[in-house]
Amino acid sequence: MTNPAYVAVDWGTSSFRLWLIGRDGTVLAERRSGEGMTSAAKTGFSAVLAGHLAAIEAPENLPVIVCGMAGARQGWVEAGYIDVPAPLASILTGAVSVPGESRDIRILPGLAQRDMARPDVMRGEETQLLGALGRASSGAQAVCMPGTHSKWVHVTESKVTGFSTFMTGELFDVISKHTILSHAVAGAEEQPADAAAFAAAVSAAFARPALASNLLFAARSGQLLHGISAAAAQARLSGTLIGLEIAGALQDTANGTTITLVASGRLQALYEQAFRTLSLAFTAIDADAAVRRGLSAAAEAIWPN
Repeated sequence: MTNPAYVAVDWGTSSFRLWLIGRDGTVLAERRSGEGMTSAAKTGFSAVLAGHLAAIEAPENLPVIVCGMAGARQGWVEAGYIDVPAPLASILTGAVSVPGESRDIRILPGLAQRDMARPDVMRGEETQLLGALGRASSGAQAVCMPGTHSKWVHVTESKVTGFSTFMTGELFDVISKHTILSHAVAGAEEQPADAAAFAAAVSAAFARPALASNLLFAARSGQLLHGISAAAAQARLSGTLIGLEIAGALQDTANGTTITLVASGRLQALYEQAFRTLSLAFTAIDADAAVRRGLSAAAEAIWPN
């Protein structure tokens, strides 16, 4: 078996993912938990990481490369931002060291869009983006990275020219749990998913985004007046929010721009269905593989041997 070369960590707001990477690039061990920034800020970032490193028996001198919210202002050590427009590879030179640790730990910076009219930031997705597209990409691309806060990034000839954040996942969570629609979707998880309702909602929201709040309420009124199921109501809510996101994101996208979807699991399936519903051509890249490739590119740049 190959010897370990470094540890790669994707540290989100509510999630923690760690991979032990061998000298040949293979994944030798993996750890996942809910110890994201919110939790680690209370228990201690160093202690959380040390626990996972001990669990995989990582050598004491093994370096660690980290991306995500560990580098936020309220995280472990602030890693700052690189302003766009910027080359994709620029994040490789912006890593900061974590002081007071026995091993070499580096945290990658995020990206910032300082336009006064459309300020925006990202942390973690920039590393995923680097892994998805590589240091050299050709043409113009719109990269969709779904999540709690979905990112749409515009890349031209390997340079990030701008990006937009859509609170799609967070809005779905809040609306489905803390509004009148919570009654409409109660029990939806126990029913088969309603793909037809989802597709119809995506189309309606994409075509008429100005009616967003009215389309959302239809999940409730449709149940009261027409007896639609909880699964159909949930599908309408999800489809409406995703349709709105795509409509907004494509306002900044020129005709003929390639759409690249970087996602995995359930979100990948939903966005693929949405793109097909709207007859939008796209290519899909696995999000987990992309962030590992991005972290590996950073590790190889920092520790070339």
